[in-house]
Amino acid sequence: MVSGRLRFDSFHPTEFIDLTDRLREHVRRAGLVTGRIHLQSLHTTLGLAINENEPLLLRDFQSMLERIAPEDATYMHDDFSRRTEVALNEPVNGHAHCRQLLVSGFATLLVEEGDLVLGRWQSVFAVELDGPRHRQLALQLDGDFADLVELELSRLLRADPEPIATPMRRLVEAGGKRMRPRLVQLTAQLGPQYEPLRTALLAAAVEILHNATLVHDDYVDESPFRRGRPTVAAAEGAERAIAVGDYYFAKATRLIAETGNPDVTQTIAAALEAICESQIDDVALRGAFPGDHDSYLRVVRGKTAALFSAACASGAQLSNAGAEVVEALRRYGDLLGVAFQMADDMVDFSPSSGKPVGLDIRQRVLSLPLIYAAEDRQVGPEVRRLLSGSLGDEEVARVAELVTSSDALQRVGDEARALVEEAVSELERVELNGLRPTLISLARSAADRAS
Repeated sequence: MVSGRLRFDSFHPTEFIDLTDRLREHVRRAGLVTGRIHLQSLHTTLGLAINENEPLLLRDFQSMLERIAPEDATYMHDDFSRRTEVALNEPVNGHAHCRQLLVSGFATLLVEEGDLVLGRWQSVFAVELDGPRHRQLALQLDGDFADLVELELSRLLRADPEPIATPMRRLVEAGGKRMRPRLVQLTAQLGPQYEPLRTALLAAAVEILHNATLVHDDYVDESPFRRGRPTVAAAEGAERAIAVGDYYFAKATRLIAETGNPDVTQTIAAALEAICESQIDDVALRGAFPGDHDSYLRVVRGKTAALFSAACASGAQLSNAGAEVVEALRRYGDLLGVAFQMADDMVDFSPSSGKPVGLDIRQRVLSLPLIYAAEDRQVGPEVRRLLSGSLGDEEVARVAELVTSSDALQRVGDEARALVEEAVSELERVELNGLRPTLISLARSAADRAS
């Protein structure tokens, strides 16, 4: 369910204000596909009606109201000598209260295929009976909502030149876990200025930024496949891959800046710096493959956790959540991001993951299971010997076998789960408007997965 307020001004004592287009915009912004929109007037002299928007007919309505409850008639409501505790600025408006009985203070409209269900000539009116005034309606939308992030991603990619958009569209449409945009959507609900469509735009921009990093990573790693499909570099060539990645880095940055929130822009920009720095470290450390725990954490905190942390913080910042909430979510996202990457490292050794076992080994990617296996007293010497040489199919298979036969995967899993519990503990310090169970469940599922 999505709730909010519709605010507007009236300009005449009796006025029919067409709200249809504004209600359609609320439906669109919320992504409501099939359901209902409920309206309630918050004023006893403002009604709601559904009828034809034709000027002469509206004049007829006004005349009818004036005949049934004329302004110059006598109303006991306006006899302030008989009423107690009347405010000094109380208006004489008994006629308006009586007229309100002729229209409703409530309305429920059906929504189908993302639009209001109205007859050909029907409009939705707020009926002002005592204007001019500042007015507001309470509204709630319930039913089936579209995935606004997916809609935004599709819309944003359709606007780009085909030679650039097609490779990125293939990557985005191949799926992915959408963890980062999900975090933006959740944390944006923690502030007083939550707007679903604006949040979806930021979430989509963060997902585009993430995919741009993947395009560059796959080029650097010489990866042939991503999400079961050829990488941009493999399908389009190195030059196109670099251009596609650069274009979407720039586009995501522009979209984020267009949110108009300097804190959000600063948060994402800092994450982008950390991602680029860690990529440099990652490449440099491949000469010392498989590396060590401290080096691994330094790279992962930049390469993966930085954007997780930024997604959490920027969502809260976008809706103007308090500083204490933002910082708690920033720490939660950092710990979750490291745990997520550790779990991802373990997936490389899972036959049910859907990708070739040992892909990280072949590409000499920093991997915590490999680091722990290389430290193991029993299998460590052979693991280090194999990793120091050329890695053909036979050597990769043997390293994978040694890793799975050691306690390396158990150690990584335990460490990832411990980090998740640290992340969860960060959430205990702040008020999260009922979202704490969802954020906890999301964190724990990120560390316990097979794909």
